[in-house]
Parts: sequence; C-alpha cells; structure tokens
Amino acid sequence: MCMSNESLNDRTPSGENTSARTEVQWQEILTPEEFHVLRQAGTERPFTGEYWDTTTEGVYSCRACGAELFASTTKFDAGCGWPSFYAPLAEDRVRYITDESMGMKRVEVRCANCDSHMGHVFEGEGFGTPTDLRFCMNSLSLSLRSASE
Repeated sequence: MCMSNESLNDRTPSGENTSARTEVQWQEILTPEEFHVLRQAGTERPFTGEYWDTTTEGVYSCRACGAELFASTTKFDAGCGWPSFYAPLAEDRVRYITDESMGMKRVEVRCANCDSHMGHVFEGEGFGTPTDLRFCMNSLSLSLRSASE
C-alpha cells in the first residue's frame, strides 16, 4: 500500500526520546522476535500475532517501554491480520517517519517514548472509521493491559 498524503508526517510530536538504552541493552531485555520487530523495524506474519483478533477491552502499551499508545475502543477488524486502530491515545504518544522501503512510500509509526517500531499507518482505505486512518501494528510491539486488571 502506498501513502500519497503527506499530512501524517506533519503530525510528528516534538518530544524527545526519553529512553537512553543502547541496542545491546535492548537485546538483553527483549526476545529475539521482539528485538527484530521493535528495534529493527521487522514485521510479523499476518494472522499470527497475539492481538490481531483480540476483542479484550483495555489499553495497548509499547512492549519495549510500557508507554500507553492505543485504547481498545479504537481497535477495529481491518481483515489484514494485524491489530488495527483508528487513532492513538494522543498524538504525542507516537511519531511518524516516511518509510520508502520495499518499493513503496508508507508512514512508519514509532513509540514517541523509546523510538521502537510499532507498524505503519494508512489513510483513505474506506473503513469508515472516525479518522479514516488504519494504524496497522505488530502484536509483538504491543502489550495489552485488560480493563479488568
């Protein structure tokens, strides 16, 4: 998929990365799979992640640093095999980077707190969400804290 609208890149928060961990330290605390996705911008296979079809109410946080990023109330079934949301908890929770890898132009989503890769955001796909956005996240990038906890 290709993003043609540059407006998402203009919404990058101005806050600095608050995590000072080195990549070696990240390797020590993350599993190899988590490190690949979170620190090397990898992607898990569709329909294999822990949260792609979860309907549990709660808050999704960055698996690397614990920053709260998405509410379950904004999660929807996009049929793509990854957890999808139509908005972050707040714009200052994520940052956006133009990603021109894989022969297409996309917008990468990173945790604003620790700069870990979460996934990508797509616009104008016709899902009928309030924002017309699909934040397509990797389950390995997220941790869900149930509302009942």
